[in-house]
Amino acid sequence: MKKSTLRRRAEASLPQRSRKHPAGVDGPKSAADTQRLLHELQVHQVELEMQNAELQESRDLTEVLIEKYTDLYDFAPVGYFSLDETGHILAANLTGAALLGVERSRFISQSLRHFVAPRFRPVFHDFLATVCAGAAKQACEMKLLKQDGTFFWASLHGGFRDSLGGPQEVCWVVVSDITALKQAQADQRLLETVSASNAALKQEIARRQAVEAALRKSEAHHRDLLEQSRRMQAQLRAVSRRLIQTREEERRRISRDLHDDISQTLAGINVQLENLAREPTFNPRVLRRKIARTQRVVEKSVAIVHRFAVKLRPTSLDDLGLIITLQACLNNFMKRTGIRVNFTTFAAVEELNNRQRTMLYRTIQAALDNVAKHAYASRVTVNLCRDADTIQLEIIDDGKGFDVERLMRVKGGQRLGLIDMRERAEMLGGTFNIESKPGIGTTLHAQIPLHQRQRS
Repeated sequence: MKKSTLRRRAEASLPQRSRKHPAGVDGPKSAADTQRLLHELQVHQVELEMQNAELQESRDLTEVLIEKYTDLYDFAPVGYFSLDETGHILAANLTGAALLGVERSRFISQSLRHFVAPRFRPVFHDFLATVCAGAAKQACEMKLLKQDGTFFWASLHGGFRDSLGGPQEVCWVVVSDITALKQAQADQRLLETVSASNAALKQEIARRQAVEAALRKSEAHHRDLLEQSRRMQAQLRAVSRRLIQTREEERRRISRDLHDDISQTLAGINVQLENLAREPTFNPRVLRRKIARTQRVVEKSVAIVHRFAVKLRPTSLDDLGLIITLQACLNNFMKRTGIRVNFTTFAAVEELNNRQRTMLYRTIQAALDNVAKHAYASRVTVNLCRDADTIQLEIIDDGKGFDVERLMRVKGGQRLGLIDMRERAEMLGGTFNIESKPGIGTTLHAQIPLHQRQRS
């Protein structure tokens, strides 16, 4: 407000009597001067009071504007940051602090670059350099890192300005969270991809429907071929099982023949030679030496025949039971190969019928033969246990393992041992499976019902 206007308002606000000069022209000069001075003081006092009122009003208005500015600044839907040319934060609003998950007082003077995802830091460096060079407003998108370690997509808009009242150059950056927008864009791209896939799928469906119509014409022929294949498979399985049974019976017969005939004959020869050794001769030393050599040959023949009989079918399986036979088999295996075997079983296994005990023995024997030939193992575990109404057999080795599917596709005799073990289990209504991978060893699982139900 101009000074003359303020004075007129001050004089107008004085009481009427104060505006009149009380002394006339005939009055004393000193009284008139005093009155004029008093009047000026009163006017000046009113001017000061009016100025003070205006200043108070301006102050109140300024505080209201500051409060509105604070609300608009701190609680804006985007983050505002003031940065120096090196990227250090000079000021920020509450929304910016909330976006980064940090209290505002804690990241002042920190570099905003620390909150940028590592692979976007070169982009941020170029963005800041362009902004601080005084170029037009710049914008970019990048991932920012929150204090808790999570990332979010952000849009950055920046500009340059001189700092107020100081030599330091300042740039401003507006940060907004566009994660939802990015997700929507990704969803849109996915939707477009799905739409294209649906169109291609419709074409494929139409093509397959045409193929299906053509296949229906030969469906009856295919059913006949399938039925014929099933019959042939059943016949082959029956032949295979009969072959296994016949082979086992033949082994039992040969084993008995070897044990009852050849072993007894050789034992009789040995007894005769011992008797001959006791008879006097003209040269007893020579005769005893010859007889000793003959005895060693005969003993070796007996041992060979015995091993052959055990290989075909150990008589101890029928005479002494499964446990003793398995222990003898495992002991011989450890002596022959140096591979350590841990064997656990249960006493009631001896109550199984002959076919079940034979299946368990042959499966363990075949598995150990495979370990000795192919596994390069140092330890084997054989577990034989009862689980409810089933007998569980588990054989584990720490060898080199193999690719089961690849081996089962191989033609020839490399997989006959596995097929034999599987057929023996399925003949008794059980199951058989193998778990193995190169470098982690092999585990064989066989399961047969406790009460045998022979499958056709």
